[in-house]
Amino acid sequence: MPFVSIRILEGHSQQRKNEISRRVTEAISEIAELPREAIWVVIEDVPGSDWFVGGTPVREPKGA
Repeated sequence: MPFVSIRILEGHSQQRKNEISRRVTEAISEIAELPREAIWVVIEDVPGSDWFVGGTPVREPKGA
């Protein structure tokens, strides 16, 4: 059973996360020839203060 873990910067709508999950599930189902029910997808929202690019947080924590 494939398990897909996706980390994205917080702030995306539930509708967008649903679509990401649907598309990832469909792609794996098609390529691996598995039923969709066998594929698990977890989307984790990461705060901008915990997401770093080049050693700098994408968003400064409030009160910093």
